[in-house]
Amino acid sequence: MVKSAYAFISENSPSSDLRSERLQKWRDEPAAIRLEHPTRLDRARALGYKAKQGVIVVRARVRRGGRRKVRFRGGRKTKHMGVNKITPEKSIQRIAEERVARRYPNMEVLNSYWVAEDGRHKWYEVILVDRDSPRVASDKSLKFVSSQRNRAFRGLTSAGKKGRGL
Repeated sequence: MVKSAYAFISENSPSSDLRSERLQKWRDEPAAIRLEHPTRLDRARALGYKAKQGVIVVRARVRRGGRRKVRFRGGRKTKHMGVNKITPEKSIQRIAEERVARRYPNMEVLNSYWVAEDGRHKWYEVILVDRDSPRVASDKSLKFVSSQRNRAFRGLTSAGKKGRGL
């Protein structure tokens, strides 16, 4: 059976040497950076990305792990300090989407996907759509975004729906 190009891309991920070189560069870049094209084309296409005017991809870097709360200096029993096992209500992917949405106020978050992680950070690529673009308005599969506002903050992306238990 003949495989599609996207199946080939998904099976042949980059070697660990190339991945570590990428991460070294990405650590020095800003927390949110616009890309010319997606790193994982197969995943981006599955989530609605199209190479057209009005659709962009932004790579976002966010921290890993639970909430890091400052330890109290005194006046409490250890168990009442609330330092350990404090976790956010939102997933880190959702936090990445929201940060990118704040950075690009004229765009709407369509979806996002995991790209890489190391000991301290995770990187997600967020697909953004210009809600006022005529190319987006004429596209059947993207025009629903034109009528929506603040998708990332309202939990309407796939990561947001997952976090809301839908």
